[in-house]
Amino acid sequence: MEFLKKEFSNEQLINLYKSLLLPRMIEEKMLVLLRQGKISKWFSGIGQEAIAVGATMALKEDEWVMPLHRNLGVFTSRKMPLSKLFKQWQGNKDGYSKGRERSFHFGNREHHICGMISHLGPQLAIADGVALAHKLKKEDKVSIAFTGDGGTSEGDFHEALNTAAVWDLPVIFIIENNGYGLSTPTSEQYRCRSLVDKAVGYGIEAVQIDGNNILTVYDTIKGVRDYCIKNQKPYLVECMTFRMRGHEEASGVKYVPKHLFEEWEQKDPIKNYEQWLIDEKIISADDVLTMKGETKNYIESELQEGFNAEKIVPDTNEELQDVYAPATVNRELLIDNSRPGSDPQGTEKKFINAISDALSQSLEKYPNLVLMGQDIAEYGGAFKVTEGFVDRFSKERIRNTPLCESAIVGAALGLSLEGYKAVMEMQFADFVTVGFNQIINNLAKIHYRWGQNADVVIRMPTGGGVGAGPFHSQSNEAWFVHTPGLKIVYPSSPADAKGLMIAAINDPNPVMFFEHKALYRSINGPVPDYYYEIAIGKAKHVQEGDDISVITYGSGVHWAMEFAQKHPHISIDILDLRTLLPLDYDAIRNAVNRTGKVMILHEDCLIGGIGGEIAAWISEHCFASLDAPVMRCASLDTPVPFSIELEKNFMAYSRLGETVQKLLSY
Repeated sequence: MEFLKKEFSNEQLINLYKSLLLPRMIEEKMLVLLRQGKISKWFSGIGQEAIAVGATMALKEDEWVMPLHRNLGVFTSRKMPLSKLFKQWQGNKDGYSKGRERSFHFGNREHHICGMISHLGPQLAIADGVALAHKLKKEDKVSIAFTGDGGTSEGDFHEALNTAAVWDLPVIFIIENNGYGLSTPTSEQYRCRSLVDKAVGYGIEAVQIDGNNILTVYDTIKGVRDYCIKNQKPYLVECMTFRMRGHEEASGVKYVPKHLFEEWEQKDPIKNYEQWLIDEKIISADDVLTMKGETKNYIESELQEGFNAEKIVPDTNEELQDVYAPATVNRELLIDNSRPGSDPQGTEKKFINAISDALSQSLEKYPNLVLMGQDIAEYGGAFKVTEGFVDRFSKERIRNTPLCESAIVGAALGLSLEGYKAVMEMQFADFVTVGFNQIINNLAKIHYRWGQNADVVIRMPTGGGVGAGPFHSQSNEAWFVHTPGLKIVYPSSPADAKGLMIAAINDPNPVMFFEHKALYRSINGPVPDYYYEIAIGKAKHVQEGDDISVITYGSGVHWAMEFAQKHPHISIDILDLRTLLPLDYDAIRNAVNRTGKVMILHEDCLIGGIGGEIAAWISEHCFASLDAPVMRCASLDTPVPFSIELEKNFMAYSRLGETVQKLLSY
């Protein structure tokens, strides 16, 4: 291993040594504590410290890092107090995640570290979003994301690199190639000679380096950082290394040939660097003993403080409150049209134009709002919601994306880290499956995990009725209602669509905004021209009635109204939920009390639909007010068929009359 002093001062060289020594000695102590049962799990980075330390120290302190399991050196190089880190590892309330996350699955805004999730690959796209924010602000900064050799097999790796290349983003991707993805060797992970060979396919520059040489890592990343800023392009760095412990301690190392440990022991990043410093007379053997003694004392002192932490006492109210970032409601913007006859006056507009108005006015209000999606720029989107926006707001803010939903959701989250707002359009709600992980495990959980908001709205053109078949017609809102941390909005009128979209963009939490495609151009209504909000979480009492209450949303509202008009002898009370998460339970209770007979109507399939949840809540909380069983009217439990006749039979409205009569008969 050859160390080149180059422009390094002795002070820098010693500082790098101390920065390497600290995570190594912490890890050695953690392994002791693990055997003593004082911590529950540990992912060791022994043998790989030079990558995390060198890369982090080559950056500015306010540049974001997206680390993984074995990157303790990222956290220590950012000067995070060990006492607080230890509380984190013990699951204490005073750790970085209030006891809600394990080991390194946490982040911290103050130190510009974004916590990982176990799926590994999504970190890369978040770095794209941060780099995009720097690019938009014209800042001379980069972001950096770590992945392992195993992680390069994930689709997120492909999507993130491709997006960074297409958008010319100043982001550095670091591969820690330690030879194994848990127990699977690299020979079973890829067939290219080296992972840098993958970069050329994306039009990205790349380099493979010795990841155990701290000076090589530091010098390379510093140079790559300058390249990314100057050229506004991404870069891939493959760091060759080896982990001297198991994937995590419980997994052991029996699957690794013994000779590899012997070979890589000779390449230990700390011992070799330490000996070079001594040989160059930059430090002495006595200096090494002194520094190790000081580091040991620091570790023991910080651990003692960590051990003194009070035992965690669960607070249910706090747990529930921390799922969402606090949302400030501007009362001056609110329109309350939740009662019959309270709709606002305004210009007659189609549903789709109301959404377009909301986006346009929000773009005018927020210079830091970015819209992203497939074909949304010059083409105006598949449904022309953003037609003409490029000319008014520029391609920087109205961004066409590659076909990579996961990367774009991740990029939207990355924008949030830098204070941006993002609205992403799923071309069809059906396509959200490709970005499901980012939504469910990153956007939804990040505030609960470490207090970071995700200021992201995902537009979901949804629903059937247009003969589009199984993959362009699904009603998939129930997939997301089950996920704490998301807000689910589903308007049925133009005025609500505009006001709820503005409210969603103003909300600091991730919002899934469902827009029924069949309503886009078929539904008109008065829409105020000014900028206003409809409260998220507030249902709308559409129509008063005495015989039965229909609780519904989206297209179901129009089915119920049409049925009521055709059957004036039945007095139907209609409640439009508008928001599915959080639900307006007071409004639901009032609907039950008004008639005592309740039907829940939705276009989604019956089994697993939100109707089951609402019916269960009514049975638990409103049983005394019921005069009949709660009934559900939903679509068939089949995929959505293509044939118009089959689709009509599939739809819930084909059984609406039958269900009403059944309910009335009680």
